[in-house]
Amino acid sequence: MNAPSATGHVALVTGAGQGMGRGIALRLAADGYRVAIVDLSAADARDTADLIRDAGGQAVGIQGDVTSRSSVTDAVESVASQLGTVDVLVNCAGWDALMPFLDTDEALWERLLDINLKGPMRLAHAVLPGMVEKKWGRVINIGSDAGRVGSMQESVYSGAKGGLIAFTKTLAREFARHSITANTVCPGPTDTPGFREATSGAAEGVIASMAKGVPMRRLGTPDDVAAAVSFFARDDANYITGQTLSVSGGLTMA
Repeated sequence: MNAPSATGHVALVTGAGQGMGRGIALRLAADGYRVAIVDLSAADARDTADLIRDAGGQAVGIQGDVTSRSSVTDAVESVASQLGTVDVLVNCAGWDALMPFLDTDEALWERLLDINLKGPMRLAHAVLPGMVEKKWGRVINIGSDAGRVGSMQESVYSGAKGGLIAFTKTLAREFARHSITANTVCPGPTDTPGFREATSGAAEGVIASMAKGVPMRRLGTPDDVAAAVSFFARDDANYITGQTLSVSGGLTMA
């Protein structure tokens, strides 16, 4: 079956109210997708949708909590009623708290796993039946190089993202016969509002320090990550599945 063109088809991006998710949503809209922005903040979701509509695209902003199965189901149903069934799913919603492993507790583990691993599972479980019916789809999960190589003070987050990479590979195997691809984009250090919040007011110093370790001598941007997502979503990536692509300025190469 020939893959559908981007024009007129629907992309759902979680965590797209700001930062990396917003950059991805804007890029997919520019590529011709009708974009559903699902974010915990209804106001931020509407703001991103407004930016897309102001640029001449089609978008809706929907409040949704990836840690709630009922919220995810309601959000996907809302997208279907307003734009149509989802052709491209981008799981970008995520959260982290930097601290040594021995300072963490079970409550923190549960929250990190619920958002970063089970959240994408919930979304995939909700949208894949529609993709199977169409015999075409894209699942693009936003992982992290922390899940590939580990990261100091991000033990549980790294574990969740490592699990997401493995989950994505398994989706790729199970759904390939339906012409559905599943790939993971793993950003390295990226300058986003969430990153600045996590660094507790010391963002500029941390950014300067981290940039020195990157061969390209800068942190990533949301646009850098969005370009990789755009590639995996496009029609001519239909024979690429189960892959993990780092967007790290050369910081990780294996």
